[in-house]
Amino acid sequence: MEIGRWTVELHTHTSYSPDCLVTLEQFVAECRRKGIDRVAITDHNIIAGALATREIAPDLVIVGEEIKTDCGEIIAYFLSELVPPYLPVREAIARVRGQGGVVGVSHPCDRFRREAMGAERLLPIIDSVDALEVFNARCLHPADNRCARAIAQEYGKLMFAGSDAHTAGELGQAVVRVPPFDSAQSFLTSLSQAEIRARPSSPLVHFASTCAKLVKRFGYR
Repeated sequence: MEIGRWTVELHTHTSYSPDCLVTLEQFVAECRRKGIDRVAITDHNIIAGALATREIAPDLVIVGEEIKTDCGEIIAYFLSELVPPYLPVREAIARVRGQGGVVGVSHPCDRFRREAMGAERLLPIIDSVDALEVFNARCLHPADNRCARAIAQEYGKLMFAGSDAHTAGELGQAVVRVPPFDSAQSFLTSLSQAEIRARPSSPLVHFASTCAKLVKRFGYR
């Protein structure tokens, strides 16, 4: 381990997301095994899984949420309360800010995801955003990650990577190495010094998410 820096995962899912089957116990065990120091659990439109996992591993978990808004997804960190989905994006951001949270945008340029904002919807709110996910390990087209990085650089936004893990094996695919932090504000300071260490996941992980949705829909557990 590099002295003075943590390995941090900033985009992950658990069985509380509709397209993931990873139990909380499996999630924590895999993070420990891979030497992840802090992990943001960012389930879709819910924080219950993050809160429950924090009870298991309070030293490990940052409570986050991937929030569907009226113009695409944002990703939030250091939450204490749920931000409901489908709100106007500026209201969702205000609710994150109201509880002292950090606002990011996940996979902003991913051409294959309906939930991605795209530049045309991101740029009008760019001044309200703290950071952009400039490497998402599940992006199928490398140019989409490059697009996100270019926007972050042009507008002076903090940059981070995320594995977007929906399976245990994906944890650790895309992380940041940052100085330790203990609050939302110190996290932002640390993120300004981030070293991104990332590699793309196999396209087959999308098949795993589809299977998870079917398992949950038809109750095969």
